[in-house]
Amino acid sequence: MKTICMVSGLAAILVFISLPLGAKEVRGPMKPIAPLMIEHRLIERMIGVMEDYVASTQASKKINPAFVDMVCDFFRTYGDRTHHGKEEDILFARLAKKNLSDDHRKMLNSLIDERVQAREIYVRGDENAGSDILNSITAITVLYRKHIELEDKYFFIPCLQYFTKDEMDAMLSDMWEYDRNMIHVKYKEVVGQARDLIIK
Repeated sequence: MKTICMVSGLAAILVFISLPLGAKEVRGPMKPIAPLMIEHRLIERMIGVMEDYVASTQASKKINPAFVDMVCDFFRTYGDRTHHGKEEDILFARLAKKNLSDDHRKMLNSLIDERVQAREIYVRGDENAGSDILNSITAITVLYRKHIELEDKYFFIPCLQYFTKDEMDAMLSDMWEYDRNMIHVKYKEVVGQARDLIIK
């Protein structure tokens, strides 16, 4: 029975994910994991770009600083703060208060540990050392592919069983609010950084 519920739940989410952006009609109520899975698809697209970049740069080890800046901004702002922020501050924080099975508790802790690893990779390596940067880019792609597969295939759907419909609706509402505020947080920081450059 659980398997049937998981398959039907995944099917509903896949229907939602396949809809064009801005589509009005959605079959069934949206689950709070749907925005996270949609974000996974964009992160996977960026990972593909990064893998292509590493492949094309392996021989020369010549690094394009603009590309590295774009990757860092994407993962710090979108991957870590926007995506992981919703996962950690909303979904994972509320899951942690539930009476999880041993397997789900271990998986939750493992996913949180992987966040720490990802943040460490962001700041690893010498900016002047091409091979170090390429190694960091490769490490990020490997970590994220594994991380996304674990969440999408083995964690997100089963974790919904711990929440009531009202709790899921509240999480979804909080995620929309989180996203709505994120752009303002980002660019308040940009203004502050610009001011710091003038002062220096």
